[in-house]
Amino acid sequence: MASSKDRQRKLARAKLDRQMARRAQQERRRRRVLAGVGSGVAVLLIVAGIAWIGGAFDSDDPKTDAADQDVCAWTPQSATSNTNLKDVGTPPTKGMPTSGTQTMTITTNQGAPITVALDNQKAPCGAADLAYLASKNFYDNTDCHEITTFGALRCGDPTGTGLGGPTYTVYDENTPAAPEPSASGAPAASKTPLYPKGTVAFIGDPPGANGSQFLIFFKDYNPPAPEYSIVGAVTGGLDTVTKISKIPTAANSAGEKVKPQQKITIKALTVGDAGVAPSASAQS
Repeated sequence: MASSKDRQRKLARAKLDRQMARRAQQERRRRRVLAGVGSGVAVLLIVAGIAWIGGAFDSDDPKTDAADQDVCAWTPQSATSNTNLKDVGTPPTKGMPTSGTQTMTITTNQGAPITVALDNQKAPCGAADLAYLASKNFYDNTDCHEITTFGALRCGDPTGTGLGGPTYTVYDENTPAAPEPSASGAPAASKTPLYPKGTVAFIGDPPGANGSQFLIFFKDYNPPAPEYSIVGAVTGGLDTVTKISKIPTAANSAGEKVKPQQKITIKALTVGDAGVAPSASAQS
């Protein structure tokens, strides 16, 4: 997907910059050595230096170099221009898991806890984002402020305005692939919905600028084109999600009939326990 390729290009560029800086330092060291020795020795050093610059004597451990690379990039957002944002710092750019899953547990006032398997492989930065915010108690005692018309519960905005979040954003990592166009040029009908029931995905404002807000789909959703970056799937408590989906709604300040008429409060949200990557469709 384009977003994953963008992240890979950024990380590849950063790696190249580090290599170029290291080699420039090596070249400066070589010149200092050559300046202090005789011409006969200098010839030998020139040969060795060329090999050195070419990386023949590099002692970098590929495993160490890979562990040193940034995995995520966070884009700063201003709490001055958007007073709905809450400054809780910024997650680290590396060191997060990139395989398996983490378990996100959402305890609400509406029934049994909802458990979600966050996909560390397909959405490592999204999973890291949720884990970081959970560690800061960002979600505790906040309300899910919308039951959307397309079949998802919207949570994660402490202000309930749709504009809230942390003072950083992260790009889309795992938007599903759009169906191939049919022979007539129209999008082909997909047998599997882009967002099966139980899918958990980020919702950004603007789209692609994800912070803390997420959707839990309580029914299949199959738009003409991908809209949201998937971060995981519900593995337990789907009955609670279904119960919440039946809460009556009223018009919000924009006139959209999405505001729950009962409080849907997240008492606590925690992240932990690595596992096996899930399939959202298996939860439907």
